[in-house]
Amino acid sequence: MIILTNRAGSSSAPFMILLLTSISTVFGCGAIPGGQTSTRTFTASGPSNLPVIAVYTDNNAAFALIPGIATGKDAVQAFAQRFAMQTVIDVLEIEGRRALLPDFVISNILGQLQVSTTYEPLLCKDLKRPEIPQIAMESCIIVGSTVTGICPGAGRNMMPCQMVARAIDGKHLSLSGTLTTTNIIMANWSRSMWQNVVDRALRLLRSGPFGSHLYTSPTWNQEYGFLTNVFHSATTKAGISIPQSNPTRDANSTISTYNAEQREQ
Repeated sequence: MIILTNRAGSSSAPFMILLLTSISTVFGCGAIPGGQTSTRTFTASGPSNLPVIAVYTDNNAAFALIPGIATGKDAVQAFAQRFAMQTVIDVLEIEGRRALLPDFVISNILGQLQVSTTYEPLLCKDLKRPEIPQIAMESCIIVGSTVTGICPGAGRNMMPCQMVARAIDGKHLSLSGTLTTTNIIMANWSRSMWQNVVDRALRLLRSGPFGSHLYTSPTWNQEYGFLTNVFHSATTKAGISIPQSNPTRDANSTISTYNAEQREQ
């Protein structure tokens, strides 16, 4: 579990301008008496592929060949935390200013919000040469900067990985979390109000929710290209530097495979 706390901790008020305006009239309002909280859960599911930055490996050779691949599970989860946090911050600031709220009011409201997220990264181990048609052990299939599937390994099956590949487990394709507030007004929002908040936040998270490969993967550019600027703006503000993939290699669809381990939650 990753706790996302910050002025912009999370997501609620900004998407509903009228509610934000009402909150501003009470100066951001106070905390709920007795330290009570109101919590809503959400799940963001992405497409069937993963950017390499959403997986990790402990194979040193992979770092030089696959830009952006993480060095450990914690690194991926930390990136997810920063990216989700900054995405929410950006959305809240935009909507708060659209409601003509002064910055200190927005800050007061956001100071009473918290987001926690859970993400299970995919582990890719042991670098294998792209030209090897069969892999003895279960492997990730990486095309350019995108993990496209899992090769079950050759074993007794002599078919190439691409012909027997299976889809990535759904647990690696979703980000779940909770929105919690101690703000007395937001805590009493109706279910539909909270749902509007969650839906708006998910629009920015659903398509990645990570992905330096938004720049280079044709499929992602066509389907989620509008998020490229949002992603790079968010990562820059969050102090994240993402190595870019080799466009030539991506264009040629060079395939690299890694031994993969999919751990049960």
